[in-house]
Amino acid sequence: MGLWSRRLAVSQFHLLGGEPTIHPDLPDFVTLARRHWPDAFIRIRTNGFFLHRHPRLPAVLAADGRAAINVAVHHDSAEYREHLQPTFALVERWRRDFGIRVDIDRSFTGWTQRYRGFGVTMEPFEDDAPRASWEICQARNCKQLFEGKIYKCAPLAYLGMQKAKYDLSPKWDFYLGYQALDPACSDRELDAFIAKEDEPYCAMCSARRRPLELTIPIRRQQTSRTAARVD
Repeated sequence: MGLWSRRLAVSQFHLLGGEPTIHPDLPDFVTLARRHWPDAFIRIRTNGFFLHRHPRLPAVLAADGRAAINVAVHHDSAEYREHLQPTFALVERWRRDFGIRVDIDRSFTGWTQRYRGFGVTMEPFEDDAPRASWEICQARNCKQLFEGKIYKCAPLAYLGMQKAKYDLSPKWDFYLGYQALDPACSDRELDAFIAKEDEPYCAMCSARRRPLELTIPIRRQQTSRTAARVD
């Protein structure tokens, strides 16, 4: 953050993941982001399942005054919503006792496919219409700060991690060559980066909206928790 805070005026700063509540020092990230961007609205986007691990968080958000929790609901099944009830009760208590802002986002209504296949079978769409891909991109105005560099979007920022985990198809090689903006850039390079709209890398995503219906995510989480207890 410190590499960019003197150069970028940020209206909204989102703490994302993965899942940000997995990090044990999440409340301190709110303080850190505020130190670097005193005028930004800070938003924590979470699935909510591990908010209970952060009892300091509501007091930190209340003291900040320009921060909120955004709980993303990932599925509309009764099973999933039942599992979320403790989270809803917790954030309602925080809202009542601390006066913090909590937004509930039915994010499952907007899921779209970012690539074909999954894991080792994952491949880019390459519809040969990068402008159309950019125009329907929900993140086209959301730059990603990752490991000190700024990326056009999250899929490009974390593609290298996908490559490290899976033996991705050579079709990804071009997109893996994307160069994020380095903090050593000139002001002219920074301005050009912010102003840039579509570019060839946008072709990795679909040129039309392809709705995605997830399986119930909580079933995987329950399996993971069981394995953790066994270990």
